Amino acid sequence: MIQVENDSLRGHLCQREPEAKTRFQERNVMKTVILAGGFGSRLQEETHLRPKPMIEIGGQPIIWHIMKHYVQHNFDDFYIALGYLGQQIKHFFVDKYNLSGSMSIDFEKKSIKRQRQNDESWKVNLIETGAATMTGGRVLQLKESLGNETFMLTYGDGVSNIDLQSLLTFHQRHGRLATVTAVRPPARFGGLELDGDEVANFTEKAVSGDSWINGGFLVFEPQIFDFIAGDDCILEKALEQVAAENQLMAYKHAGFWQCMDTLRDKNYLQELWDSGSPPWRTWDLEVAQNQELRLYAA
Repeated sequence: MIQVENDSLRGHLCQREPEAKTRFQERNVMKTVILAGGFGSRLQEETHLRPKPMIEIGGQPIIWHIMKHYVQHNFDDFYIALGYLGQQIKHFFVDKYNLSGSMSIDFEKKSIKRQRQNDESWKVNLIETGAATMTGGRVLQLKESLGNETFMLTYGDGVSNIDLQSLLTFHQRHGRLATVTAVRPPARFGGLELDGDEVANFTEKAVSGDSWINGGFLVFEPQIFDFIAGDDCILEKALEQVAAENQLMAYKHAGFWQCMDTLRDKNYLQELWDSGSPPWRTWDLEVAQNQELRLYAA
């Protein structure tokens, strides 16, 4: 049995040489899928105007927060599965690229000169998968784009401080088809019954707040596509079949995790952001650590 790799309490600054190379300095070429096409029916106060991934926390869409965390761990090649109001997500990324930084406009010469452009390293693929397509169907529609490779996947409405490199290492060590991140928030999400690290049963809805639940932040081998029948397939139903064949493992995350499923969730995340220290803002943590290292070197 593979040893459990919990990543809570990580993130404390360890003593090290100022010039030591961190594991985050090398880009990871693995592709990351973000499911961003659902209707968000439980958050209609916001989603009647915009898709859920575009609901803002701290002045930025929640999908931006998710991507910043992945990039912090050097996963920067994104495949975003669009559906409901997908045009708004396209506009966000096009505007972010075209309008970031400063610019000089010469009306006489009809030219624009860009200055201090946004330095994000993101590679963003925006894939239309249909407004009514289910989550599994959206993944299946990305099969050609993802190729015959291991890939990451998460939902476009949940943030966490999960150590994504440790998640990937865990997945590579156990050698199964899929890994799901197991967390312990309130019951109403897909429940996981665990036998050690192996998922013995995957239930679409948990019956108790004491059970482990599906927190997203998954890793898949390309054979996952064999379990998805078509556009009407729900990803969580496919995972039930994967678990039945003993091919689904759980990475237990005891740190911060929160989805934005209701207006109350959205307000809670905003309160955490307003506090100045939102637990999922890992990219600022790395900046703070680097600053402390420079002080140490001086």
